Amino acid sequence: MQHEVVVVMDSIAGIKPAKDSTFAMLLEAQRRGYPIRYVRPGGLSLADGVAGAEAALLQVRDDKADWFTLGEFQPLQFDARHIVLMRKDPPVDPDFVHDTQILTQAQRQGALVVNDPQGLRDMNEKLAALWFPQCCAPTLVSRDAKALKAFVREQGEAVLKPLDGMGGRSIFRASRGDPNLNVMLETLTEGGQHLALAQRYLPQIVDGDKRVLLVDGEPVDYCLARIPQGDEFRGNLAAGGRGEGRPLSERDRWIAAQVGPELKRRGMIFVGLDVIGDSLTEVNVTSPTCIRELDAQFGINIAGMLFDAIETRLAA
Repeated sequence: MQHEVVVVMDSIAGIKPAKDSTFAMLLEAQRRGYPIRYVRPGGLSLADGVAGAEAALLQVRDDKADWFTLGEFQPLQFDARHIVLMRKDPPVDPDFVHDTQILTQAQRQGALVVNDPQGLRDMNEKLAALWFPQCCAPTLVSRDAKALKAFVREQGEAVLKPLDGMGGRSIFRASRGDPNLNVMLETLTEGGQHLALAQRYLPQIVDGDKRVLLVDGEPVDYCLARIPQGDEFRGNLAAGGRGEGRPLSERDRWIAAQVGPELKRRGMIFVGLDVIGDSLTEVNVTSPTCIRELDAQFGINIAGMLFDAIETRLAA
C-alpha cells in the first residue's frame, strides 16, 4: 500500500521555510517518496460520520523565495493510507479542538495522526509539565488573584503566563511589591474568569530557555538554547531570542527520561520540552519547532528521525 502524507497546518504561504519545522518534515516526506497533500486551512470535515478534507497535492522546494507548488483542491476521505501531520499552531481554542475530534474519527478510519489527537486535547502545554512535578520549579495555577499574589510574595519573583499562549506572548515577570501586579493578574485572569500560571522566576534564563526535542519518547542529542537579548527576559525566538545549539546535559537527559515514556504511551511522537536551568517549564505538543536550526548547526536530520519512528509504527 502506498502511504501518503496529509498535512494540517496554517497557511503554507505564510511560513519562513528556513526556520519552519513543518516544512522540514515535508521536505523529508518528499525525499522518501511520499505523495503530500495539503489541507486547505479550515478544510477538515465530517460527512455522514466519515472524516475528510479539502486537500491538494503539494510539492516543496528548499528555496526561500519559491518553496511550494499546489495542485487543485479536491475532496479526500481519510483511510489507512494516510499519515496525518497535525501541525496547526495554538491557540488550542474550540476550532482547534473540533479539528482534533475530526482527526480522532480519521484514526478510526485507519489513518496515523501525528501527534495523537486525544493527546492534543488532553495535554495543555503549560499544565502537562506539571504532570512531572519532580522536574519543575514551584508553580501555582489559579484564577484567584489573592492566591497568585501570595505566591509571588512567597517566591520573591515569578513569571506569570496564560495557559493558551505561544511564542512568549502575554508573559509577565513580577516581583514582590510590584505596583503593576494587580493589573497583570486582572489582564491574565480577566477578573478571575480564566486560569493563570505563576512559576518561580528562574535566573538561569540568561543562559537560555532550552528546547529539547523528543522523537517517540527519545531525546535528540542536541537542544537549542534560546537566549534573551537586550532588555528582554523572554528567550522565545518569536520574542527576539538568539538560538544557540548545545549538547544535552545530564539533567536534560534525566528530564527527558522522566517525561518520554508517558508521552510515547499517549502517541505524542514529536514533542518539544522547554527547560530553564534544571527545571522543565513546558511540554510542547501542538507544533514544536527548532528542527531546522539544530539540523543546520549539527548536520543532523531530525525530520528523518521522525519519519523513521512513523515508519516503525506503520510496520507495527
